[in-house]
Amino acid sequence: MRAVRLIKPGSPLKEEEIEIPPVGAGDVLIRVKGAGICHSDAHYRAGVSPVAHLPLTLGHEIAGVVEETGAEVAGFATGDRVCVHYLVTCGQCAFCKAGTEQFCTAVQMIGKHRDGGYAEFIVVPERSVFRLPAEIPFEQGAILMCSSATSLHALNKVRLRAAETVAIFGVGGLGISAVQLARHFGAANVFAVDINPRKLELAEQFGAISVNPAAGNPVEQLQELTHGRGVDVALELIGLPLTMHQAVKSLGILGRAALVGLTQETFEVASYSEIVNKEAEIIGVSDHLASEIPLLLELVRTGKLDLSHGIVRTVPLEAEAVNGVLDRLEKFGDDVRVVILL
Repeated sequence: MRAVRLIKPGSPLKEEEIEIPPVGAGDVLIRVKGAGICHSDAHYRAGVSPVAHLPLTLGHEIAGVVEETGAEVAGFATGDRVCVHYLVTCGQCAFCKAGTEQFCTAVQMIGKHRDGGYAEFIVVPERSVFRLPAEIPFEQGAILMCSSATSLHALNKVRLRAAETVAIFGVGGLGISAVQLARHFGAANVFAVDINPRKLELAEQFGAISVNPAAGNPVEQLQELTHGRGVDVALELIGLPLTMHQAVKSLGILGRAALVGLTQETFEVASYSEIVNKEAEIIGVSDHLASEIPLLLELVRTGKLDLSHGIVRTVPLEAEAVNGVLDRLEKFGDDVRVVILL
């Protein structure tokens, strides 16, 4: 089968012909129809975030059609439309049994620890497979499996309540889903913080209020927009020390900041004025949960989460096209989400 693979960190991905993976008794072989290109993949290509082994097929956002099932698979049949939870887990450890499988003692992330979806086929265990409703196109089903799912998990972690205010720092793939999900859950106002005018315009289409740091300190802008109160919830989806600190500083009394963006860098917090005196919280968000996927699929199927409106651009399964997308992601370009469509 054809695959686009990481051969060496810091170098472009390359096309290779590799064997179709074998199907175990509890596995599902999926013919990939859509594979999202995530900012995490740019980190893997650059070597900023190391992968488990090389060469490796990247891609952890996957939707497709069941090609073959193992002898013990009971829930799926050839021809079923499906999408894939990107964590392959043991299903038996204490974390898995508690529904916090992102901390599974044997966890493998697709496209980081094992071959992913930048290929014509992928094999995953049955418990990682979810049925994709006919109303959801493959390209949308793919990006649901990371950006939308992680945004939902972040809002669950910060315990968003109806009538609260939300600031979303970074309005890319995660941010556009977060804007819509926050509004669906009853947020009074959703503030979209980004320096990219196109992304801000898109966020406004979904009811967000734009805050452009190019026009001035975003924390001060948020204070003015909330009449000095600050926001109840802040989501940081970029992974920069500056924006992480801004998310914390934007909080009002009893506010909660969810840190989602990936980085190895640190930032300083004024513990008394920014946290203790407000009883504010900083909450880490790691991946998402399989248990959250059914609700997410239903929200898209019923139109409550809209991934059309120019959110998704598609490219073919070709190294040149995929590398071009990763180049633009590294520069925080105009693309919201890009999906390899097979």
